[in-house]
Amino acid sequence: MAIPVPVAAGVVSPLIELHQIEKLYKLGDQEVCALRGVSLVIRRGEFVAIMGASGGGKSTLMNILGCLDHPTSGTYLLQGHDVSTLSDDAQALLRNRTIGFVFQSFNLLARTTAITNVELPLVYSGVPARERKARAAVALEAVGLASRVHHLPNQLSGGQQQRVAIARAIVTNPSILMADEPTGNLDSVVSAEIMRLFQGLNRERGLTIIMVTHEADIAAYAGRVVRMRDGLILSDEPQLARAS
Repeated sequence: MAIPVPVAAGVVSPLIELHQIEKLYKLGDQEVCALRGVSLVIRRGEFVAIMGASGGGKSTLMNILGCLDHPTSGTYLLQGHDVSTLSDDAQALLRNRTIGFVFQSFNLLARTTAITNVELPLVYSGVPARERKARAAVALEAVGLASRVHHLPNQLSGGQQQRVAIARAIVTNPSILMADEPTGNLDSVVSAEIMRLFQGLNRERGLTIIMVTHEADIAAYAGRVVRMRDGLILSDEPQLARAS
């Protein structure tokens, strides 16, 4: 059942609409239901935290939202496109144009400089070398790493590595940033810095952010918290985000 959420001023256009999404996995001769009729609307400019214990369905939901997995049933509209009707290639194109991903483990190439790591999505998109370099430099400046563009990952702190990963996620100018436990490998001080960076991207660029976390103090930086258990949405509530 969908849970109505008050619409904040200036946040009106539905970007994501899920209707009765179910996801079944087969484990041998058994079926496991990871999502049980989830309905959800996320509007442009929102910063949403998805919380829940391990096995509650939040990672499965994130994978479906990110077009990395297919629901067993239900409808998913992304920017008005019915994702279930698209081919795998069309889904990949929509994903690459619309979504930037940030993960707990950074996923940087170890022998590649920060700026080259950030350029990678543009390489895959066929952007010319000069433009790639310029856009990557702008993205690194946006995350506060203008002086670290030629450093390798092992020359950067964990927080700096995550900033490189965020720069890589935003270099394509996506509409949505999806973050899966983005502070899981960071201490509390650096985690707060990363969350303030997310808040800045959300407020200054209007970037829609969807973040999976199991930490309440991290979810406190979002403007809305969706709590899940056993494949269901237990609550979906706006909140006053922690001040940055």
